[in-house]
Amino acid sequence: MQGKTRPPATAGEAIARMDQYVALGIVGQQEVAQLLGLNVTDLTCLGHILGAGDAPLAAGDLAGLLDLTTGAVTGVLNRLERAGYARRVPDPADRRRVRVVADPTAAARVVAVYQPMYDRLATLFADYTPDEVAVIADWFGRAAVEIRAHCAQVRSGELTGEPTAGEA
Repeated sequence: MQGKTRPPATAGEAIARMDQYVALGIVGQQEVAQLLGLNVTDLTCLGHILGAGDAPLAAGDLAGLLDLTTGAVTGVLNRLERAGYARRVPDPADRRRVRVVADPTAAARVVAVYQPMYDRLATLFADYTPDEVAVIADWFGRAAVEIRAHCAQVRSGELTGEPTAGEA
């Protein structure tokens, strides 16, 4: 496929569009969570469980991914189990530990909610060459690293929310 001519954009314009994308994603996650009878944290946890596929995660793994305490993750997992979305299974390598797997019918419900969006995005990606899609995928992967670093900076207390002399 031939790449389409794209309008020029500055880094600032791209960041503004990213901010809009992220804001829409947050609203979308809230709406999906509500539709599925979950809160956003529980939906995010379920997303990690589903993403693990055949390599189920332990509660401690989920705590790290969600930046929650293991006690808080226990509450999340209790809610997901009660709602029928996930279940704990013994770790085959260490019977003292448990892993978390998604319930197959619940996973199908989640996919049914997200699939129309994935189909729209697949149509959108079809407008790009494989090289352009590779750039987009690379950018999202690298941006995720930077966002994780920023989240760590926020959690550390390093950022105060007060403008510095150059930002005022």
